[in-house]
Amino acid sequence: MDSTGGETFARGPTTRFAPSPTGELHLGNARTALFNFLMARRGGGRFLLRIEDTDAGRSHERHTEVLLEDLTWLGLTWDAGPGREDEHGPYYQSRRGAIYQGFFETLERQGAVYPCFCSALELEASRRAQLASGRPPRYAGTCRDLTPGERERKRVQGLASTTRFRVPAGQRIEFVDLVHGAQSFLSDDIGDFVIRRGDGSAAFFFCNAVDDAGMGVTQVLRGEDHLTNTPRQLLVLEALSLPAPRYGHMALIVGPDGSPLSKRHGATSVREFRERGYRPEALVNYLFRLGHSGAEHALLDLEAMARAFDPAHLGRAPSHFDAQQLSVWQKEAAHRLSGAEALSWLRTLLPPGVEEAAANQFIAAVLPNVVLPEDARPWVRIVFGGPPDLEPAAEQAIRAAGSGYFAAAAQAAAQCGNDLPAIASAVRAATGRKGAELYMPLRLALTGCAHGPELAPLLRAMPAGAALERLKRLA
Repeated sequence: MDSTGGETFARGPTTRFAPSPTGELHLGNARTALFNFLMARRGGGRFLLRIEDTDAGRSHERHTEVLLEDLTWLGLTWDAGPGREDEHGPYYQSRRGAIYQGFFETLERQGAVYPCFCSALELEASRRAQLASGRPPRYAGTCRDLTPGERERKRVQGLASTTRFRVPAGQRIEFVDLVHGAQSFLSDDIGDFVIRRGDGSAAFFFCNAVDDAGMGVTQVLRGEDHLTNTPRQLLVLEALSLPAPRYGHMALIVGPDGSPLSKRHGATSVREFRERGYRPEALVNYLFRLGHSGAEHALLDLEAMARAFDPAHLGRAPSHFDAQQLSVWQKEAAHRLSGAEALSWLRTLLPPGVEEAAANQFIAAVLPNVVLPEDARPWVRIVFGGPPDLEPAAEQAIRAAGSGYFAAAAQAAAQCGNDLPAIASAVRAATGRKGAELYMPLRLALTGCAHGPELAPLLRAMPAGAALERLKRLA
C-alpha cells in the first residue's frame, strides 16, 4: 500500500491545526499551528482549524476559548473552523457524530471492524505479559474471532464494548513523510486498534483521519509522536476509499536539559507568555526558527515567513527551547513598536489620569530599556511617584556634590521646570562641573538610579514641579 496523497504545493495546499481542548496551548502545538498556517499561505492554500473534542471527559469549553484567543493573538487566522463554518463543517468533532456513524456502518458491513469486550485490567495484564516476554505490546486479538453468539452472550452479561479495526495481515504500508522521507511499516506489527470508545464516541485514529479526508486536507504537519499513528490511519482511509493527506512529522521541542518541555523549565503555554507581555511577533519569530532552518535572520511578519517557509528545511533532531533566544526576539519586537503600539502595550502600567502627552513622553523615554512590561514598572514609580528612596552609595555621591550644587539646580528648576538642559547649565555655571560629575548627582537625585533611560526624556514625562520637589530637598 502506498500513499503520497493530496495536491502539490503549487495547486494550493489545504492544511489544518487540530488541537484537543484538554489543556492550554503549549509551545509545541503553537509551532505546529504556525507551520501549518505558513505552509498553506506559502502555496496560496487554505488553513483550517478543527477542535478535536470527542473525549468529553477531558475536553473543556474554557480551554477552547483560550485556544481561540491564543491563535488570534498570534495572528494565525483560519480560513474555516469555529466561527467560520463552511460546507465541510462542523469543525467541532463533538458535533460530527452522525458523520462518524455512517463511516462506522460502512466498516461494519465490510467486516473491517469488530466489538472488543476486553476490560482495561485485561488489556493491561496482556501488555505486561508481552513486555515480560520481550515482545512489543499490541492487542492480542482476544475478541477478533468471537462468533456472533459469543458476542451476544457478552452483551447480555452487560459487558461494554469498544470497536476495533481489523488490521489486515501481510501488508506493507508505505508513505513519504514530508520531514523523514520514505517510511515503511508491516501490518503484522500493528495490533487491531480502537476506533470507537465504549461510550460510542469516535477515537483519534478514526475521526482524525476521516475528518482530514472530508475537509479536503492535503498536507499535515504534526509532532513526530504521531509517526507510528500514520499507518493505522492510512489503513482506515484505504478501507473507506478516502484520500489521504501528505503527512510530515516534526521533531519535538525539549527543554535545555534535553527532557520534554515542561513546567519545570518555566512558562510553556502561549497564555503564560501572552500574560507576561511577550509580543506575538516575537513568539512566532522564535518558533519559526525552532526546528526550521533558513537564511532569514531579521524579524519577519507572517507574510514574509510564509515566503521563507519550506518543509524541506524542517530538522529531524529535537529542538531545544532557549528562553534567552526568545528574549532576543522579544527585545527586537519591543524596540520596533510605534509610539501608539508601545503605549497600548504598556498602558495598564500607567497610573490613572496620566495625560496623553506625558504618557507618550514616558513611553518614548523608557522603551529603549524595556524588553517586557515589568521592566517599565520601576520607572512608572520613579517618574509618576514621589521623590525616590536613595541607596547609601547614592546618598554619598549626593553629599559629595554639596548643597550649593543642589541649590543652583533647584533654583533653575523653579524657573524652568523639568528642563534638564537648563538645570544642568545652571549647575555647570555655579560649580564648574562637567561630564559625569555634573550629571550623575542629578540622575541620582531625580531618579535614585545610576543607570537607566536617558534623563531628559524622563524629566519631560514627570508631573510639573517634580524636578523642583526632588532637588529642593537636597539643597
